[in-house]
Amino acid sequence: MGAGPAGLASAAELRRRGIPALVLEQADAVGYSWRRRYDRLRLNSSRPFSRLPGARYARGTGIFPSRDEVVRYLESYTARNRIDVRLGTRLERIDRDGGGWVLRTSTGDVCADQVIVASGYEHTPFLPDWDGRDRFRGRLLHSADYRNPESFRKRDVLVVGPGCSGMEIAYDLTHGGASRVRLSVRTPPNIIVRSPVGPVFARAMLKLPPERADRLMRRIREKEIGDLTEYGLPAPEEGVFSRLKRLSVAPAIVDKEMLQAIRDRRIEIVAGVEALDETAVKLADGARIEPDAVIAATGYRCGLEPLVGHLGVLNERGVPRAVLGEAAAPGLRFIGFVPRPAQLGLMGGEARRAAKAIAREMSGSRATPELVLAARRVLSASG
Repeated sequence: MGAGPAGLASAAELRRRGIPALVLEQADAVGYSWRRRYDRLRLNSSRPFSRLPGARYARGTGIFPSRDEVVRYLESYTARNRIDVRLGTRLERIDRDGGGWVLRTSTGDVCADQVIVASGYEHTPFLPDWDGRDRFRGRLLHSADYRNPESFRKRDVLVVGPGCSGMEIAYDLTHGGASRVRLSVRTPPNIIVRSPVGPVFARAMLKLPPERADRLMRRIREKEIGDLTEYGLPAPEEGVFSRLKRLSVAPAIVDKEMLQAIRDRRIEIVAGVEALDETAVKLADGARIEPDAVIAATGYRCGLEPLVGHLGVLNERGVPRAVLGEAAAPGLRFIGFVPRPAQLGLMGGEARRAAKAIAREMSGSRATPELVLAARRVLSASG
C-alpha cells in the first residue's frame, strides 16, 4: 500500500533531503497490508536484511520478524520520521497535468510535480476462474483472507499453490487440527530452506548468469533438501534464477519442518486444479476429491491498470516497465515492484535512489522561489 514499507521509505528519504512528501493511503492505518496477513507469517529474509534506511528493529525482535513485529516497526518508522500520511484516501487514477500530475482520489483531486507509486507488487489477490467455481458449496477463499487454522479444525482442506504462503498455510493447518491437508501443485516449485544469511547468498547469485546460478542452486537443493519426487515434488526443470528472470516468480522459501511434514505425508501433494462442482474438485490427473474447504494461494496482481494503464508505463503483465527508482515518465516513479530476496531492504535502496534523483531534478529547476515551494510536494500514492 502507499503507507507500506516502500511508500514510507520514499517519504522518509525525501524528507531527509528537505522535500516534503505526502503519503496517500486508502486504509485507516499504516502497514495495512501487513496487518491483514495470516497470524503465523514471518519474513522470509532475516532482520538485518529487512530494514528500511536509518532504522533498526526494536530490541528483542526475532531473527525472522513476525507480522506484528513488522507492523510495529512501520508504525515506529512513521512516527520517528514524522511522515505525513493521509489515511482513508483511495487513489483511483493518475493523469498528466501540464508538466506535472493530477491524482484522482476518493477525497478529491491532488496535484503534484513528482509522484511515486508504491501500492505493492502483491496488491490485488488473484483467484483463478476455475470452471464451476461459483457452484462449489464448500468454503472457498484466497490466502489473503486466511488468518489461522481455528475455523478449519477437523476439516478436510485443499491448499492450492506451492509458493511461500501456500506451503506455510498448509503447515499451519496440520498443526491447527485440520483432519486432512492437501497441497495442489501444477508446476513444481523451486524450494529454498530459510536461512539468516540467505539474502547475502541470493544477492551474490544474482550477479552470475542465471544458468550458472541455477546449477549452483541445484547442488544446494540436492544437499539440503534431497529428492522429493516420491512425495510429488520433483525438482523443476527451470531453475530458481531463470524463472525469476523470466516470470518474476520467486522460489518457495520454507523451514525444514515444513519439508518434514511432506515426507511424513501430513501434507499430501496432489495435482493442479482443473475445475470445481458442487461438492468436489477435479484435478489435472483425473482425480476427484471432496475437500470441505479450498484455500487458493494463487498469488496477486499489481492492479495498476486502472491507475496508470492509459499512460503506457506498464508491460504486458501489468508491471511497471521502469523500476528500481528509475523514472517511468517525467516525474513518475514506481517503488517496490521487483520481487527479490530481502525485498524490504531492496525497497529502502529504491527509495534512496528515487529521492536522490528527485532532489537533483528539483535543484535544477529555474522556477521562482514561490513556484519551487509549491512544487516541492511529492506524492507517494496507494492504489
